[in-house]
Amino acid sequence: MKRVVYSMEPVGRTGGRVYLRMLHDATADDVEWRTVPDHKRTYRVRRWRKLRHLARLAPTIRAMDSATGSFVWDDLSLLLFTPAMRARTVFLLHHYEPLQHDSAPVEAVLWERLFQVLPQCAAVVCVAPYWADFLRARGVRNVQVIYNAFDMAEVERARGYDRAECRAEFGLPSGVIGVYAGKAVHWKGTEEVAAALADASGLRVITSGSNTIGFDGAHYDVERERYLRLLCACDVGVFLPRMREGWSRCAAEALLLGLPCLIRPVAGLGDLAALTGQPAPDLGRLRAQVLERAAMPQAEAKTAYETLARFDLNYFGSAWSDLLTKVA
Repeated sequence: MKRVVYSMEPVGRTGGRVYLRMLHDATADDVEWRTVPDHKRTYRVRRWRKLRHLARLAPTIRAMDSATGSFVWDDLSLLLFTPAMRARTVFLLHHYEPLQHDSAPVEAVLWERLFQVLPQCAAVVCVAPYWADFLRARGVRNVQVIYNAFDMAEVERARGYDRAECRAEFGLPSGVIGVYAGKAVHWKGTEEVAAALADASGLRVITSGSNTIGFDGAHYDVERERYLRLLCACDVGVFLPRMREGWSRCAAEALLLGLPCLIRPVAGLGDLAALTGQPAPDLGRLRAQVLERAAMPQAEAKTAYETLARFDLNYFGSAWSDLLTKVA
């Protein structure tokens, strides 16, 4: 009989939603996942959306108090759980970034309260060592790291794409270096990369995602397969976030597809950069750095690929299955 585990709906395109969908898929043989709506992702107006989400979710969580099973939770609504519910909960923290607060100043108070109740949970999972250390410094001891994982069959298919065809598809002529700067969303540093390379001949800054910043350069909001083809068309990745991220899926996927990268070592990205040996960008000499990375020997790219390839679906499914078994 499958164990029953409750979570938020894994709806959306953020790294956290991708992680949760992958968790559902990787454990589907052993777990019956039951989900509750993530209301905050349905509100077009950002201001106060987390508070509206909590108020709307409260009756659902009260009704789950008597439900059998355990919980994998990654939402502030853990504050609505009873202590008995938290005792059968694995809390999943991707990152904590006040820049993303939509319900300030109340939201900061709620997060601090969340950190105080996390020790009541059966376990807490982070996606990078930085965040495990962040929580341990706040008195949370039952923390472990389960990194982002990757469908290596998909990665291998993408590595087999014809690069010339991919470059033609995205209008990259020979002699032009495609610089992938990640998602064109707030606090990711896209504008800084574009500004630093604005006058650099022979380089083209390329972004993906929802484009919440109104980036007017080469931007592509495309489905998954074309996104992977876009990465294959590029030459170098530059990741310059101001926000503290978890363990950037965009940067890791760029490395898996063979792009040498420049990574600002902020929060979880610092862990990724150290693990794969990627240097930090220097805005004062960014063009020279991009040219150096574009000429990097293939052996270095192979090393980064082999490092990240360990985090495949087998690793991910086994780590989570073991943890959920212990909690059950």
